[in-house]
Amino acid sequence: MTRLNTRLTTRVGSITLKNPVICGSGEHTMTPEGIRAALAAGAAAVVAKSTNESAAAKAQLDKTDYALFDSQWNRLPWDFKPPVDATLFCRSGLVQAEFGVWLEDIAQLDAEAVQQDAYVIPSLILADLDRCVEHARLIEARGLRVLEVNIGAPHGEEAAKGAIVLERDVDRIETIVSRIRAAVRLPLWIKLTGQSENVVALADAARRGGADAVVMMGRFMGFLPDLETGAPVLGTSAAIGGGWALPLTARWLMMTRKKLGPSVPLIATNGARNGLDVARFLLSGAAATEMTSAIFTGGYQVIAAAVAELEAYVRQRGKTVSELLGEAADRVETYQDQQDRPQYWREFAPFAAPVD
Repeated sequence: MTRLNTRLTTRVGSITLKNPVICGSGEHTMTPEGIRAALAAGAAAVVAKSTNESAAAKAQLDKTDYALFDSQWNRLPWDFKPPVDATLFCRSGLVQAEFGVWLEDIAQLDAEAVQQDAYVIPSLILADLDRCVEHARLIEARGLRVLEVNIGAPHGEEAAKGAIVLERDVDRIETIVSRIRAAVRLPLWIKLTGQSENVVALADAARRGGADAVVMMGRFMGFLPDLETGAPVLGTSAAIGGGWALPLTARWLMMTRKKLGPSVPLIATNGARNGLDVARFLLSGAAATEMTSAIFTGGYQVIAAAVAELEAYVRQRGKTVSELLGEAADRVETYQDQQDRPQYWREFAPFAAPVD
């Protein structure tokens, strides 16, 4: 066992994490080697690449493609040295291993993670609810300690019929989570879409269904033309995420905390690129942050750097992670609360700038 830095420990329901940095599910957590690398870099938990029973979802992995862009939409080399403003645009698919083989690998890796005071978390993506419930039972029976179920995969409406599901209906979400909750007792994390007019309502539905924590929010779908060829980049629409998404995710975290209260554990994803971004999500109400695109495009060293940067920030503030949780969210005011500034806007207008 490692010696915990109590300044960084955080609680997600009944689970104690040694720090708030989680390596989110993606191609970089598809293999045992990748998961072990993430654990060695200091992640408190690693969410394994998702699976389900759908042959179409597995076949989709053979049609994946990836592109990385700077803030001016210039394509970047995939050299694991992206700039801070890099944006990931991609299609993805699910693990192609047979479920039993996948489960044995995850169970072995989670047993290894115990020695590092960490977790390896299996991730199911919803396709058929009955099969999802069956898989959840098998995961619990095999001794895994946490389960994440992704019902907000951004590709849900682009993928082949029956491959994966993207849920936005609150009644449907409550039903799904209730079915899984009734089947298993292990901690259940539900990952939600950001492609909704009211992510708070989705989180509330997941909580009513029995989720121990909600992960918010999945990436958006986008479309990007190539200026040189006139063709669509990658030939299709694709999921998109970058640092620009952080304020959007943070707002939904803040609003969910205000609606559901501080006792409902929230986990951030979509927008964190470094340790200070993890701190921003922490202040917005997220007990932990799943970093995914930043690690996939920047390598596992992103994890170690994020933990170190977060530790330095927390130490500089003279507080613990738990003491900082939700600090900014709990201080949000309305527009009407702000002081009057008559004519203040003129300082920001173009005619106020000096003329050369």
